[in-house]
Amino acid sequence: MRRRDLFKSAAAAAALPSTSALRLSGASEPAIEPKIVRLKLRHTWTTVMSSSEFRDTLHLRYTRDGITGTGEGAPIVRYHEDAASAQKAIESVGGFLRSADPRQFAKVMAEVFRNIDGQYAGKAAIDIALMDWFGQKVGIPLYTCFGLDPADAPVTTFSIGIDTPEITRQKVREAAPYPILKIKVGLDSDEATVEAVRSVTKKPLRVDANEGWKDKEEAVRKINWLEKQGVEFVEQPLPAAMIEETRWVRSHVHIPVIADEACLRASDIPKLADAFDGVNVKLDKAGGMLEAYRMIQIAKSLGMKTMLGCMISSSVSVTAAAHLSPLVNYADLDGNLLIANDPYTGVLVREGKLILPDRPGLGLKPAA
Repeated sequence: MRRRDLFKSAAAAAALPSTSALRLSGASEPAIEPKIVRLKLRHTWTTVMSSSEFRDTLHLRYTRDGITGTGEGAPIVRYHEDAASAQKAIESVGGFLRSADPRQFAKVMAEVFRNIDGQYAGKAAIDIALMDWFGQKVGIPLYTCFGLDPADAPVTTFSIGIDTPEITRQKVREAAPYPILKIKVGLDSDEATVEAVRSVTKKPLRVDANEGWKDKEEAVRKINWLEKQGVEFVEQPLPAAMIEETRWVRSHVHIPVIADEACLRASDIPKLADAFDGVNVKLDKAGGMLEAYRMIQIAKSLGMKTMLGCMISSSVSVTAAAHLSPLVNYADLDGNLLIANDPYTGVLVREGKLILPDRPGLGLKPAA
């Protein structure tokens, strides 16, 4: 029997040497509660990958000793993940999680990674829930666990999805409180989209092509045009596998090129260092806060710019990323701002700046 299969029951998990040593003396049996949550978007969300009115994410409640840690993972089809498969992945290690010591969250997550293939959004939900539980247990915000100053949190962009010029202008007007905008491109309509944005604002822009441009000459033409429109940098201009072509693009443009879909986890970063100026780190791609922290440190050690991004998700996942944001150069943490039914309140945005909660753990509160 494969060790992964042993995790399907609490009794079997308790028999594993790696978990029996972690058992808390006298602790009550914890509860593991994964749940699929449908998030309704304020506007139809369109990128080169898809168009949707809602997104399903996987929430996890981990309760032990009267404390509940909350986690979330936002799976997307691009990585062959969905909320149902994330839920099954969490359930497959439920016995192990009930028997493990959440104070040793790094050791617990190492076992989770060894025993779940793929399903990084599901892993992220586990990681975030454990980290939230631990922060509440010791009574400090998570940014303090990482030795960070919340005053160093950056300004976040606000994202504008692909739409008609008329609706694009409407979205830009609605985004008036946010000083920097992120514009989704990657289609034949790119120039019309950016011109629509520029017709109503002179704010700094950042652009995300989401792998939409398919050849290096096209990418250079568009980026050189975007430079003249006040764009600060461009994310993922070419498909993730086209690293050599991206290296060529980088040598022919004058604004930074940031890796997104090409950069999933820490092991990806060294091979990207001479093709990209920076990396966009997302907890859902990485598998949680711990791996995201490793990614940021590796990228910084290689002289690369760092950015924290997010999928469309609630304040759970976005707030978890925000606790790491004092580490990075750029933030794109607006997924919770794009939905109409956020079940929690966590990180706030004031004139674009991320305001981290000072409550223990993630610092979440139920939405009013």
